Amino acid sequence: MKFVEVAGVRLSAVGLGTWQFGSSEWGYGSSYASDVAPRLLNRAIDLGINLIDTAEAYAFGHSEEIVGRAVKGRRSDVFVATKLFPVVPLDPVVGRRARGSLRRLDIDVIDLYQVHWHNPVVPVRSTMMAMAKLRREGLVRHVGVSNFSLPQWREAECALGSPVLSNQVKYSLIDRGPENELVAWAQANDRLVIAYSPLSQGLLSGRYDLDHIPGGMRGATPAFLPDNLRRFAPVLSVLRAVAAAHDATCSQVALAWLLRRPNVVVIPGASTIEQAEANAEAAELELSDDEDQALTAASDAYHPVTGVAAASQIVGVRAGRTAARIRRAVEGLAK
Repeated sequence: MKFVEVAGVRLSAVGLGTWQFGSSEWGYGSSYASDVAPRLLNRAIDLGINLIDTAEAYAFGHSEEIVGRAVKGRRSDVFVATKLFPVVPLDPVVGRRARGSLRRLDIDVIDLYQVHWHNPVVPVRSTMMAMAKLRREGLVRHVGVSNFSLPQWREAECALGSPVLSNQVKYSLIDRGPENELVAWAQANDRLVIAYSPLSQGLLSGRYDLDHIPGGMRGATPAFLPDNLRRFAPVLSVLRAVAAAHDATCSQVALAWLLRRPNVVVIPGASTIEQAEANAEAAELELSDDEDQALTAASDAYHPVTGVAAASQIVGVRAGRTAARIRRAVEGLAK
């Protein structure tokens, strides 16, 4: 496993995201949380993955409980990161929520406690003062943020009076907003960008195209609209070509492309143990400069349908699926 070191912290370049642990919307089935998730997490640790990311908002705390049970007895092998749901993130509330996460995780200290989103109503200073208090009490080792702009990240650090170690943001080959400012600032200041959704909810896995559209919540998101799948085809073509050259998967190539960026780690989720193993192997995949440039150029040329146009198409897709379900139900009753 490749590691990234920032501010005295050594983290696996490939971590494990656990949004799907205990969450029914992913469609992984009832046995996933009780059987697959714990075994998957322990296999990830065996492979050298030490960054485990969860949040109190994931399955209303159930994800934290699953992580806590799985890492019991292996605490020294993992760097546990969780996130504060930022509703009224003031001192008493932050303290209660942190202790709730500690209880569900069944640990004594949170390695990285992140503010899940910026709250536009509550001043960052108030939240960071509460975070600083948790650190003084020994309940939190490091403070991070998530979905913060660079000005918000810097404001949080100023309010905390010490490093805000990381900013967890949506970042992938086709979601490249963090490159504008965040990655460069992290590199210059010994900070970390944690890339969530590094495979763009599976779009970069190479499994999906116009003939293969995922079901569940992903199937009616902008990324998987027919128009966007058509526009994505050139990116997919380059991904497949690079993957073939390395006897790798498209997912591994997409992760390896991200890991060439300085001060960046990735936290893909996984539906199976085999998928977690393949994600871990991506840390060892070395892309050439030419391959990196080809992937970047394909990404530059990808312009998906967004905004109102995408929303209207999503409504159409959902309406079509509802009509199809009603039609099947009627046909079933007629038999």
